[in-house]
Amino acid sequence: MKKYALLIALFFAGLIISAVYPHDYFTWILEVFPAIIGFFILLFTFRHFQFSLLTYVMILLHCYVLFIGGHYTYALVPAFDWVRDVFHQSRNNYDKVGHFFQGFVPAMIVREIFIRKEIINKKNWIPFLTISVCGLISLLYELLEWLVSVSSGSAGDSFLGTQGDVWDTQSDMLFAIIGATCMLITLSGLQNKIISRGLERF
Repeated sequence: MKKYALLIALFFAGLIISAVYPHDYFTWILEVFPAIIGFFILLFTFRHFQFSLLTYVMILLHCYVLFIGGHYTYALVPAFDWVRDVFHQSRNNYDKVGHFFQGFVPAMIVREIFIRKEIINKKNWIPFLTISVCGLISLLYELLEWLVSVSSGSAGDSFLGTQGDVWDTQSDMLFAIIGATCMLITLSGLQNKIISRGLERF
């Protein structure tokens, strides 16, 4: 249990630090809210279903991406201002990191549930359905961004974060799909080994 306690401590440390003098608290709340909701879902379902430690670690990393985006807003993360200037980009692209993780980490979660709960009998369908679910999650998030922006007016501009890019929504969803695909290519084998070694423990 110590390893889980450490992850929880790191989660709250990151959350608290991100809340210290953020760009604005409205944007901060909107950006970190998915991490907070996710934390309580994982907490309340922990006794019934425990993910592998690798998945929990990646979820924490995703939360940190959200915390940084919430603190600075995705369009104003200093390190990516530097990247923009060095590589002569037209915008701050930190939000693409966020959307990449929005595909990569949910792919780990969805794939582990598919395998361990034996939801899909034909294993060859797991990659396609994993990417499909992650694409749907990204689509729903983009709709949420649109709804918040329409409802709140200019106050939601930092949350929407298009930075004048008319194709921002489409590229966000593309990066989520790329993230999910990269997860399948890079970590599916390791995830299989972890799951097969830990099935009795689960």
